[in-house]
Amino acid sequence: MTAILGVTMNTRQQFQDFLLSSSYRLQNSDFYIFSVMTLFDHLRIAWAHLRERKRQTILTAMGVAVGSAMLITTIAVAGGMSRNVVNKIIDIAPHVIVSAKTVEPLVPDNLIGVEKNMLGFVEKNVTVEEKEIIKNYSDVARRIGQLESVEVVSPYVTSNLIARNKSWFISCVARGVVPEKEADIARLSSKLLEQEALRELAYTPNGILVGNLLAEELNVSYHSLLLLINQKGEEFPVTVVGRFSTGFNAKDKQEAYINLALAQRIEGLAANSVTAIGIKTADVSRAGAVADGVERQTGYESESWDETNRNVIDFYNRNGTITLVLVGFVFIVAGLGVSSVMTTVVLQKVKDIAIMRSMGIQRRSITGIFTAEGFIIGLFGVSCGAPLGHLICRMVASIRFEANTAGVMQSDRINVLETPEAYFIVIVFGMIISVISAFGPARKAAGYVPVKILRGQMGA
Repeated sequence: MTAILGVTMNTRQQFQDFLLSSSYRLQNSDFYIFSVMTLFDHLRIAWAHLRERKRQTILTAMGVAVGSAMLITTIAVAGGMSRNVVNKIIDIAPHVIVSAKTVEPLVPDNLIGVEKNMLGFVEKNVTVEEKEIIKNYSDVARRIGQLESVEVVSPYVTSNLIARNKSWFISCVARGVVPEKEADIARLSSKLLEQEALRELAYTPNGILVGNLLAEELNVSYHSLLLLINQKGEEFPVTVVGRFSTGFNAKDKQEAYINLALAQRIEGLAANSVTAIGIKTADVSRAGAVADGVERQTGYESESWDETNRNVIDFYNRNGTITLVLVGFVFIVAGLGVSSVMTTVVLQKVKDIAIMRSMGIQRRSITGIFTAEGFIIGLFGVSCGAPLGHLICRMVASIRFEANTAGVMQSDRINVLETPEAYFIVIVFGMIISVISAFGPARKAAGYVPVKILRGQMGA
């Protein structure tokens, strides 16, 4: 009886038939055989090896499966967090913000000598604290509205104020807006806790719409009275007409909306002046191009939403990348398991390897057989890991908990984003790790010297 790599033959004729069926060829004599083994032959023999050690094979494949599932879940959670941040930013902020800074710095009107090769002097240089403003904003807004992809143009004035309610004093940022236009920019209607608050703000000159966290800190509710105090110490009484909740804790804790005319009066601005202009575009992805067009059209600096919030977006992307790298080490551990199993198989099959090599089977065929075993383990692992990862993602997405104000955003769930690309990357990565882990033991198996093994001397 002859046992060659897990295939048992009782007679010499059966052994020769096996060799021929496996694309072996007999040349010149019975003692010289060389291999023309196909990929199918490699896989068939590799499968016979793995079947002999079912428990080891299953445990190793489960290690790859767990690594695949965890990596898929991590990618989905990291992608869901980033997408949630981006969606909230787009939902509550203008797609493009036009500031009062000019692209080309203005030449001071008290500068003497502006010609070439002349020395300039400044006379009566008195520094006055003035707020940068966009003058004649209605004309600027009209020109912006003529640009392609611009849907809504909303001028506004920002004021850093102290909000006072009896003995409560809280610093806040009040944004003076035209309620009808700002409603389209920030979608305030869907974030109001009092549904008619935006309409009431439009016909209440001294009305104020506050964030829900700011309202809690000031201990105010609907129709409560507040005092707004500007930097000059001037007080402006206002009435709370409603509250909003955007999900961004910083915004809900610090911001409020008032009418544009009131904000201009608080800041001491003329009726035709604002501090910035917000723009909503028809296509969010074209916000950068629209910002460039606004700069050319008006001469004022403009930023798209992704430029303005670059730090927040990069923070979440970096966290996702770091988590992904850490979880990726699970795959490395699974690869070590594959390598360990393959080393054990090679040690147990040294005599079979020696017989095959003495028959003339090429080293690359031996390498191919044991590498195929790693491929099969990886294939089973990712085949089980991908559905398991999807199941874990569904379970994570279904979890609900009480939202809190400790972080950047309020959320009552873990956002999950599954994509076909993520599954493809994980499957390919898992297969590559398994094959690479098996390649070392496979090369070692191919390097054994048949004569030494048959003489009982283990070694290459």
